[in-house]
Amino acid sequence: MAALSKSIPHNCYEIGHTWHPSCRVSFLQITGGALEESLKIYAPLYLIAAILRKRKLDYYLHKLLPEILQSASFLTANGALYMAFFCILRKILGKFYSWTPGFGAALPASYVAILIERKSRRGLLTIYMANLVLLFCITAAMYMFFFRCKDGLKGFTFSALRFIVGKEEIPTHSFSPEAAYAKVEQKREQHKEKPRRMNMIGLVRKFVDSICKHGPRHRCCKHYEDNCISYCIKGFIRMFSVGYLIQCCLRIPSAFRHLFTQPSRLLSLFYNKENFQLGAFLGSFVSIYKGTSCFLRWIRNLDDELHAIIAGFLAGISMMFYKSTTISMYLASKLVEAMYFKGIEAGKVPYFPHADTIIYSISTAICFQAAVMEVQTLRPSYWKFLLRLTKGKFAVMNRKVLDVFGTGASKHFQDFIPRLDPRYTTVTPELPTEFS
Repeated sequence: MAALSKSIPHNCYEIGHTWHPSCRVSFLQITGGALEESLKIYAPLYLIAAILRKRKLDYYLHKLLPEILQSASFLTANGALYMAFFCILRKILGKFYSWTPGFGAALPASYVAILIERKSRRGLLTIYMANLVLLFCITAAMYMFFFRCKDGLKGFTFSALRFIVGKEEIPTHSFSPEAAYAKVEQKREQHKEKPRRMNMIGLVRKFVDSICKHGPRHRCCKHYEDNCISYCIKGFIRMFSVGYLIQCCLRIPSAFRHLFTQPSRLLSLFYNKENFQLGAFLGSFVSIYKGTSCFLRWIRNLDDELHAIIAGFLAGISMMFYKSTTISMYLASKLVEAMYFKGIEAGKVPYFPHADTIIYSISTAICFQAAVMEVQTLRPSYWKFLLRLTKGKFAVMNRKVLDVFGTGASKHFQDFIPRLDPRYTTVTPELPTEFS
């Protein structure tokens, strides 16, 4: 481990913003690039979330844009303020220590940035775990258990799970069996009076109904319009379509960027492996959860909230179709957060003000320290995200100079030597290979 007291005399231009000697210009360039990428990330994300949550017109007119700008500002500030504190620390300390280029600059930048974000989005961050599928299985089991419990989950999390698995899996479902059957009969009468136009979705639905028409349904199951087999198959088709469309929407900006130069790339918008992977993940999660729940109702002859733990755990195997550290860690951290606040409400655990802000700041600072001093230890997807956010500028830091701290900072950058202007350096710069 690098000695904390060891230092180097280089200035911020020689190590950090090697593409331009001015701290102010470099800060503005980072800010502009980060803002552009942040808007590309959050605009489709918030739009899709609004559609899934069935927001009213008033939300789109008055709240959607401010929420996008607020989250984009948070992410932009995280990148831009890192550059600012990178330079500020160098000017205050007069030199660089092993902790200043990464942790030292990122900690205050992350703390200020997270204060810009909405309180509801400041999730607790935890260290990364290797076994994503097992982590997701455990997380899904606990989520589905709280979903089935009365007052277990609230707000967006409850609404999202109700959309994904359906309101039939909520024990406090408001429809009585008699009312539900009456509603089904009423719908059938309406269909007889006014034939529905047979589009593609209608054809698929008719096909599924024809296969599962005479299947069984347990008396404890609340999916009164379908038998158990049809219930699971329809759940898979519905969420597979949602996952496919979400991934298509996320790829629209990059696809249309090459509309005139490479028109053939538009085909990848619809026929792409990631589209089907996300669809398979969501579809299999729902179908496995519903199928297991129905199976347990048949076996035990009752509807129990504890079924959700087993069904949720088995449904977590669906992560094999779409292995995502981001999804696993985000859901796990939000689960910890939810359990923490439930403990506070029950008076079992103490309340620590600003705990989410502090944990986020420290976690992000550790990641930035790794990104500067030990890129080889950083998760590849997070490194790609940093490169995207900074328009590739994170990769042009002068890591050869940082090798003196003993962390192997330039291990993956052996062939890179920045072209520095000697007029703005404190140490005679090393010339690139072609000029040496």
